[in-house]
Amino acid sequence: MTDHVMPVGSHAMGRDVSVTQRVLAVVTAALLGVDAYVHLHDAAPYDQFRSSVMSEGTLFRIQGIVAIVVALALLAWPRVLTWVVALLVAGSAAVAVTLYTYVDVGQLGPLPNLYENTWSAPGKALSAVAETLAALVAVAGLVLALRARSARRAHRQ
Repeated sequence: MTDHVMPVGSHAMGRDVSVTQRVLAVVTAALLGVDAYVHLHDAAPYDQFRSSVMSEGTLFRIQGIVAIVVALALLAWPRVLTWVVALLVAGSAAVAVTLYTYVDVGQLGPLPNLYENTWSAPGKALSAVAETLAALVAVAGLVLALRARSARRAHRQ
């Protein structure tokens, strides 16, 4: 099966995004959407856990909003930069939820202590799976975007 190239965005940019990259962008955005939903939906009960600067609920809201912004950016512009950002957002969230489930790191700077040694909290396992899958799909999207960029550069020479 060949991977057809589909124009995306401005023709003046002279760039194309493959159908596979577009599908990966949609999948990653959907997974980031799950992450955002869980964080925004479940933020209020975590407002009670706070540092002198912010609550865990506030951190959840920030994560949810960032996930939405990155998902929309990826849908609009599935390029190397947006794939890297999607990987960082999803990957850091997956690492954080796993780390703080098994290790009591304590308070770090302005962040409250995020330790919660259970997977039974509402939405926690779902968001962890979505974040992990989003990070993995973002790696695939990043690899394809890097290959496409290299091919464009080789074609220009």
